[in-house]
Amino acid sequence: MGSLRVRNRRSEVSALISKMALKKSELYSSLWQSCDELRGGMDASQYKDYVLVLLFIKYVSDKYAGMHYAPITIPEGASFKDMVALKGTSDIGDQINKKIIAPLVKANKLADMPDFDDSTKLGDGKDKVDRLTNLIAIFENKALDFSKNRADGDDILGDAYEYLMRHFATESGKSKGQFYTPSEVSRVIAQVIGIRDGGATTSTTVYDPTCGSGSLLLKGEFSASVYEVIGR
Repeated sequence: MGSLRVRNRRSEVSALISKMALKKSELYSSLWQSCDELRGGMDASQYKDYVLVLLFIKYVSDKYAGMHYAPITIPEGASFKDMVALKGTSDIGDQINKKIIAPLVKANKLADMPDFDDSTKLGDGKDKVDRLTNLIAIFENKALDFSKNRADGDDILGDAYEYLMRHFATESGKSKGQFYTPSEVSRVIAQVIGIRDGGATTSTTVYDPTCGSGSLLLKGEFSASVYEVIGR
């Protein structure tokens, strides 16, 4: 009887995991389709900069806005919620640059952020307003909620990032390895250099001199308790 209960419980857990995976897959698919529809004639390698920055701002706002001693500082008036308030304004691109991007860059010493007022990429006048307004609206999806602590092995930000990068690579006619380090490669390297299975301590530092998107560093950090990650 006890064995039957265990088997039933395992079946319930498996069904739940499958359902969660399906929901995440549907979420990422919907996110990609919506973003791709707004891309227009812009090259995917350029458009990804806007999409991924929005994903980043949504994530850090959900996780850290209003929090003291957070790893990312969200200045007052520079959260995703404040970006939503700019939807439909005639100078939305300029306002995003000044009110959202600039404060985040200054507070966190960020670099290489895209210009949200670039008419050569985003269009002029109403076209730019509509494109940015609709792009922001995509990330208002209630299912894209980063505020809750992620469960073990459930990295919704990393999964969404890799999903989008994989599709941007495909659209650009390139392999995903040209855009970021695939998670499979990151896991293998993390094992090879010995930071898993007790190979790291609280004083371990992980350094990648050509970190690009940072995928390898993040995988190393999630694979062990390391003191610091550094990338260039």
